[in-house]
Amino acid sequence: MKIKICGLCREEDIDYVNEAMPDYAGFVFAESRRQLSFAGAEHLRSKLSDDIIPVGVFCDASIAEISSMYKGGLINIAQLHGNEDENYIKELKDSCDIPIIKAIVLENEEDIISDGIEKNFSTHSNHFFNSLSAFNTEYLLVDSGRGSGKTFNWAMLDKINFPSPWFLAGGINIENIKNAMGYKPYCIDVSGGAEIDGFKDRKKILELTMIVKKGK
Repeated sequence: MKIKICGLCREEDIDYVNEAMPDYAGFVFAESRRQLSFAGAEHLRSKLSDDIIPVGVFCDASIAEISSMYKGGLINIAQLHGNEDENYIKELKDSCDIPIIKAIVLENEEDIISDGIEKNFSTHSNHFFNSLSAFNTEYLLVDSGRGSGKTFNWAMLDKINFPSPWFLAGGINIENIKNAMGYKPYCIDVSGGAEIDGFKDRKKILELTMIVKKGK
């Protein structure tokens, strides 16, 4: 299992992840209190270990912007949290063939209909499953909302046969990360749970990363 520490925005944040060595580091370009400018991200990227994969987090960004960042080596993966549809993703792929994580919101039981066909993504009428099957992306990310920082009923995950490796995000912290790992996502995605008073915390990043790497 892998771990991503998202929302890095200070030099010390880079120092912390370089020490902890998570698999992925997230730079947020979407509107957020953790939002980075291009120059700010470039500076942090230059200090990031080559063994950590940089992910750019976007929300309905221009394809040219993402393509430029990828071709320039600023990011290796694009994480999309907006209304990007399959046409947008195809155009982005045609532009630069960047690996993509597409975020899907799973808020409550109404998003999953347990009628015996929940694994048939191509014919299910529910919007969540239609979304899963429509996106031709390398990864999916399940969250309770766009950067909500809140958990949802993870038991719903047992009803889903994901067509791609998936990230689990939203409210994951030291207290609940082992429970989150029990659902066997490809990657655990942590942001606010690695912070104290809104800033990344060295001890939490080290502990969270160690828990995932140990697998228990």
